[in-house]
Amino acid sequence: MKLNHMWWLFAILSAVFAAATSILAKVGVEGIDSNLATAIRTLVIVVMAWVVVFLSHRIGHPSETLVETIKNIPARSWLFLILSGVATGASWLCYFYAIKVGDVSKVVPIDKCSLVLTIIFAVIFLGESLTWKTVIGCLLLLAGTLVMVL
Repeated sequence: MKLNHMWWLFAILSAVFAAATSILAKVGVEGIDSNLATAIRTLVIVVMAWVVVFLSHRIGHPSETLVETIKNIPARSWLFLILSGVATGASWLCYFYAIKVGDVSKVVPIDKCSLVLTIIFAVIFLGESLTWKTVIGCLLLLAGTLVMVL
């Protein structure tokens, strides 16, 4: 598979892992506070992410230390990565509470409406184009979500 087409494989793997996440989290949150469950999950993700950073940095940037790489991150990138982290944290806290008290089969479709919101935000804030195909797809996703949760 060509490197420029590898995004398909990683997108599919992302969907598989996201599906597993919902089921594993529902079982894991039983009997404990949803905020504590979110914190435990986040700690695991932090450790995994830093392991990957250290391993990939050694392979891809042997001439520059990781500290130098981090120091060279522009302020704008820091700002938006921090804001993205805050949004992720808020999303996870809400998500874990929702799956604790609700049915995963209803929470997940509503959560996945983030796809439609992401497309709208991409058009508004990033200037991405909106096609009729995309509009119809978004409407079908919203209709499907309504059918599943009502």
